[in-house]
Amino acid sequence: METGSNSDSLAKAETSNGRGNKLGSMLPKIEPFVPKKDQNHNPRELRSWAKRTGFVSHLSGETGTASSTERFDSSTGFHVGKSGRDQRAGGSSPKIEIDPVLGRTRPNMGVEIEMDSGSGSGSRQGRKTVADGNGLGEKVEERKVGLNGNGVENGNGNGKGNGVASVTPLVVEEKDEEGKGGRDVEIGMYPEGEEQGHEGGNGHHPGLKVGLRDNPGLGALIYYGLQHFLSLAGSLIFIPSVMVPAMGGTDKDTASVISTMLLVSGISTILHSYFGTRLPLVQGSSFIYLAPALVIINARDYRNLTEHKFRHIMRELQGAIIVGSIFQSILGFSGLMSLLLRLINPVVVAPTVAAVGLAFFSYGFPQAGSCIEVSVPLLLLVLICTLYLRGISIFGHRLFRIYAVPLSVTITWIYAFFLTAGGAYDYKGCSPDIPSSNILVDECRKHAYTMKHCRADASNAWRTAAWVRIPYPLQWGVPIFHFRTSLIMIIVSLVASVDSVGTYHSASLLVSSKPPTPGVVSRGIAFEGFCSLLAGIWGSGTGSTTLTENTHTINITKMASRRALVFGALFLILFSVVGKVGAILASIPLSLAAAILCFMWALVVAVGLSTLQYTQTASFRNITIVGVSLFLGLSIPTYFQQYQPESILMLPSYFVPYAAASDGPVHTINEQLDFSINALLSMSMVVTLLVAFVLDNTVPGSRDERGVYIWSCAEDVATDPSLQLDYSLPGKFSSLCCRSSCLRA
Repeated sequence: METGSNSDSLAKAETSNGRGNKLGSMLPKIEPFVPKKDQNHNPRELRSWAKRTGFVSHLSGETGTASSTERFDSSTGFHVGKSGRDQRAGGSSPKIEIDPVLGRTRPNMGVEIEMDSGSGSGSRQGRKTVADGNGLGEKVEERKVGLNGNGVENGNGNGKGNGVASVTPLVVEEKDEEGKGGRDVEIGMYPEGEEQGHEGGNGHHPGLKVGLRDNPGLGALIYYGLQHFLSLAGSLIFIPSVMVPAMGGTDKDTASVISTMLLVSGISTILHSYFGTRLPLVQGSSFIYLAPALVIINARDYRNLTEHKFRHIMRELQGAIIVGSIFQSILGFSGLMSLLLRLINPVVVAPTVAAVGLAFFSYGFPQAGSCIEVSVPLLLLVLICTLYLRGISIFGHRLFRIYAVPLSVTITWIYAFFLTAGGAYDYKGCSPDIPSSNILVDECRKHAYTMKHCRADASNAWRTAAWVRIPYPLQWGVPIFHFRTSLIMIIVSLVASVDSVGTYHSASLLVSSKPPTPGVVSRGIAFEGFCSLLAGIWGSGTGSTTLTENTHTINITKMASRRALVFGALFLILFSVVGKVGAILASIPLSLAAAILCFMWALVVAVGLSTLQYTQTASFRNITIVGVSLFLGLSIPTYFQQYQPESILMLPSYFVPYAAASDGPVHTINEQLDFSINALLSMSMVVTLLVAFVLDNTVPGSRDERGVYIWSCAEDVATDPSLQLDYSLPGKFSSLCCRSSCLRA
C-alpha cells in the first residue's frame, strides 16, 4: 500500500463529494495505515494507528445494557450518536479499543473510510474506498437503514479475495476554549453494522430469553406470563392489606378490593401492551398513590365516622382518582407531556422514586414488629433468597431470584399456621374471633393485639367470601368529588408520570430497543391516565401506573415478550372473578404483609437511585441536588407532621404522620386549600420532586453530566421497520389514529 496513492484517492473522493473543506475543518487529518515493507500487517501497529486516528470504540463492555441514540446534524451532514449509558456514566465505563478486522485480501490492498453526507435523517450511509497498488480506487457504497442492515461487506478486490470490513465508531475529540479535552462525539458507525446496545434485525437481543416480539409458544407464554406477575405479587396484593383496615373495612372488604385490583391490573396491562408504549411493563396499583390515600383516610372528618366508614372513604378516593386520571390523560393526549419531557431527567427521577419508598419508614417495621416471631423470619428469608441464593439455578431457572417474594411469603405463612395450630397464641378464656369477643374481656384485652397480628386464622375472609364474585363499576357507590382531594391527586398523578418516564427509558434499554419517541411516551402517559380512570370507576382505592419494580423483574427473568404479559394479565382477570382467591390473599397476617412491604419499599428506593447510572454520579452538582432533594423531601414533611391531630388517641402512632393535612401549619381563608397544601407538603415524594425539578433545571450542567434522556425521533420510526414493530399501534388502530400527533410514534 503506497502512501501517495492512498492520499490521492482520499483527496479525489472528498473533492468528488464537494465537501472536502467542510470535512477538513471538522475532522483531524487521518493518514492511512502504512505497515513496514519488510513485515506483514502487525496488529500492534494497526492498534496504534487506530488509536492515533480516532478509530476507537465507545462500547461499555456490558452487552445488552448500553444504549445509543443518534441525531442528525444539519450543519455537517453527519449522524452523531451519543451513548445513553456510557457517556453518562461519568467515566465508570472505560473505553475499549477494538482493532479493525482485516479479511484475506491482497497484500497491496488497503481500506480507507470517509463519510457521506448524502443520507437523510433516520439513515446513515458510509462509503469505502478500496485502493490498489496503482492508485486506482473502487468506491463501494454501503447503506444501513435502522436495524435491518447487517453491516458486513463482502468485497471482491480483484475477483479473487473476499474481505470483511468491520467498522468501528469514529471518535472526534472536541476542544473547549481552554484547550481541555471535551466530550467525545461518535460518528454513527458501529462494529458489525449494529447500533450500540440495540437489537439486531431479528428483534431479539442475545441477553434475553424471549424478545419483545417473540412468540415462544402457548405453553411458554403462559409460564412466562404467570412468572412475571408472581414476581410482582407484593406490589399487586399488599396495598389493600394496609388501606382497607385503616378505612374501617372488614376482611370481606379487603378480599373484594384485592379482587378489584387484580381485575384493573389485568385490563390496564393489556391496554398498555396494545395501545400504550407497547413495552413489556405491568400496570397496577402503585405505592405512589398509597401515601395520599392514607392522608385522605386519616382526615379529621373521617376519624369519628362509624357507620359505613369504609364505603364513604372509598367513594371519596374514587372521586379524587377520577379527577387526577383525567388530568393525566389530558397531559398525554394534548402533547404537553412531550414538552415536559425536556425538563424530566434522571437527576429528577432518581430522588423522586426513592422518596416514594422512604415515605413509609414510619409504618413499615413498627407494624411488622407487632409479631416479631413471624415478621423477622420473613425478612431474613426474603433477603437470603434474593442475595445469598440468587446464583443457584434449579432446572435452568434461578427460582430464588425470580420468586423470592412469593416463596418467602408462602413458607413463612405455613410456619405461622404451625404456630397457630400448636397453641402458641391460645390464651385461656380468649376466643380466636378477633377482635369482637376479646375486647370485652379484661383478661383477653391485652392479648387481642397479638392474636390479631400473629394468628394465621384471624381473618374470616375465607368463610365470608363467595366463590364467584365479579367486580363491577361503582360497586361502592357514586364517587364523591371535593376540591381538596382532587387537587392532591392531580399533583400525585404528575409524580406518577415522572416515575413512568424513567421506567419507560430503563425498560427500552433492557429489551435492547431504541428509546421511545416523545409521542410514544405521551401516548403511554395518556393511557396510564385512562387506566387510572378505570381504577377510580371500579374502586380499587389507588390509581394505576407502571410498576417501577418491573424493570428489575425483566432484568432477572430475561423475559420481554409483551404476548406473555397479555397471557398473564388474562389469568389475573380470571383470578379476580374467583372470590376465594382474593379471600386467601386477604387472610395473610397483617404483620407478615408489613414485613414483606418493608422489603418492597426498600426495593423501590434502590430502583429509584439506580437511575443515576445514566448520569455522571461523581459530579458534585448531581450529588448536591440529589442529597438536598432527599433530605428536604424527608425533613420538610416532618415539620408539617409535627402538628399532631387534636384527637391523637384515636389514631395509631404509625398513622400520625398522615394526619398533617387536617392539622398542618398552613392556614388561609379557604379550608379546602389549607387541607390540600398541608397534605402535599407532608408527602415526601411531592417535596422531593419540587426541589429536584427546580434545581436540575436551573443549575448549569452539561447534557452528559445531567444524563439527559434522549428520545428517538419520529423520522426514525418512518425509516426503521423495527421501531415501527416495537412502538407503533397495531393494525387498523394505527391508521385510525394517524391524525393525532400524540398517538403517533
